[in-house]
Amino acid sequence: MFKDNLFNKIEQKTNINKETILGLANKLQNNNMKDEKTLREIIKDISNLTGKEVTKEKEDKIISAIINDKVPKNIDTMF
Repeated sequence: MFKDNLFNKIEQKTNINKETILGLANKLQNNNMKDEKTLREIIKDISNLTGKEVTKEKEDKIISAIINDKVPKNIDTMF
């Protein structure tokens, strides 16, 4: 029940349904996050879901950061 309430709240705020969220989570979990093709697919999926365009330059920077382990492990250090 808690999970359904959480997904309902997320869907109300983002218009992204539970199946889409779970599908993206599954894709993230089951793929090689060092594979450039996989990363480009995931960035495209997230871009489409959010309606935010990601330029080729920004996509390249994101991929480079992930592949070269330049992503902070602690989210608090990002802010």
